[in-house]
Amino acid sequence: MTKWGMVIDLDKCTGCQACVVACKAENNVPFVEEDQMAKGRIMSWIQMVPVVKGEYPDVRAQYIPMPCMQCENPPCVKVCPVGATLQNPEGLVGMVYPRCIGTKYCAVACPYTKRYFNWKDPEWPEEMRNLLNPEVSLRYRGVMEVCNFCTHRIRKAQDKAKDENRPVRDGEVQPACVQSCPSKAMYFGDLEDPESTVSKLKESPRAFRLMEELGTEPKVFYLSEDKWYA
Repeated sequence: MTKWGMVIDLDKCTGCQACVVACKAENNVPFVEEDQMAKGRIMSWIQMVPVVKGEYPDVRAQYIPMPCMQCENPPCVKVCPVGATLQNPEGLVGMVYPRCIGTKYCAVACPYTKRYFNWKDPEWPEEMRNLLNPEVSLRYRGVMEVCNFCTHRIRKAQDKAKDENRPVRDGEVQPACVQSCPSKAMYFGDLEDPESTVSKLKESPRAFRLMEELGTEPKVFYLSEDKWYA
């Protein structure tokens, strides 16, 4: 059974945020105005989380790209009272938006704070409406949103492979964040395939997962030489 996962090499990441912009464009995530950002109303499926190590003047600062961790044991699924948050057989945690009633239980349960409440109906200027991705729905106010590893791209690759009577090739599926990374710091693939790039990288001595002690079993792995991010 396929288990989709991601590996992010923090020693390559430059914090340019190309992945953040690509995710917004691919998934029709609305931009939040400056005044709303000041109130903490963030809407971004992947974020650059700043991390600072050391004491002044010997300070080292860097960023950690954080999408949804797509946990194998996701707490968000367990607390949803209406079954809007689901985990499919491939390990992807997604949303059934028509079911969601915006209780925010999933946001409270997520230790990685990777759930976002859609607090207003998005307003798209007329000149930007042609830029929206027709393969991704426009969510309405009052629902929770979450990264899904660009599941529409996964389905497209699977359909193509099925038509050609072959398995999905390693590297054939690339979420928007992975495709846009200029430093090639992000990798995506099947964790169950021992020959896939992500399976090999997650066994690296540089590999770790965030807050692994919680038992959520994230399917996003990070690589770092000194692991000070953990």
